[in-house]
Amino acid sequence: MSNRRGRGKRGEAEAAAYLAGKGYTVAARNYGKRTGEIDIIARDPRGTLVFVEVKAAWTGHAGDPAFRVNKKKQRTIGRLAAFYLAENGLGEPPCRFDVVTADFGAGPDPVMTHYENAFMLK
Repeated sequence: MSNRRGRGKRGEAEAAAYLAGKGYTVAARNYGKRTGEIDIIARDPRGTLVFVEVKAAWTGHAGDPAFRVNKKKQRTIGRLAAFYLAENGLGEPPCRFDVVTADFGAGPDPVMTHYENAFMLK
C-alpha cells in the first residue's frame, strides 16, 4: 500500500468516526463499481441519506482539499449514488452530497471540516 493510499484510508476512517460522533449512522464505506467509489454512505440524524467524499490533506499542500472534488468526480459520485439506491431498493429518499476533509498537518489529531450539501447534480 502506498503512503498516499494509507493516508487516504486513515482520512476515511477519521471521517467515519467524526460523522458517527455527530450522530450519523454509517451504512457503507468504500461503495464502488468499476467507474469509481463513494467513500462513505451514511444517514444523518434527521434520516437524510448522505453520500460523502473524503479528502485528506496536510496543511499547506494545494489549498483546501474540498476543491479537489471537481465536476467529473461529482458526476461519478452521482452515478454511483443512483446505483446504490437501485441496488438497495431505496427509491428516492431525501439525499445530499457532502465532503469531509481531514487535515493532518496541524498536530496529532486531524482537523475535520464537514461541508454539507457540498454540491448538487442536475
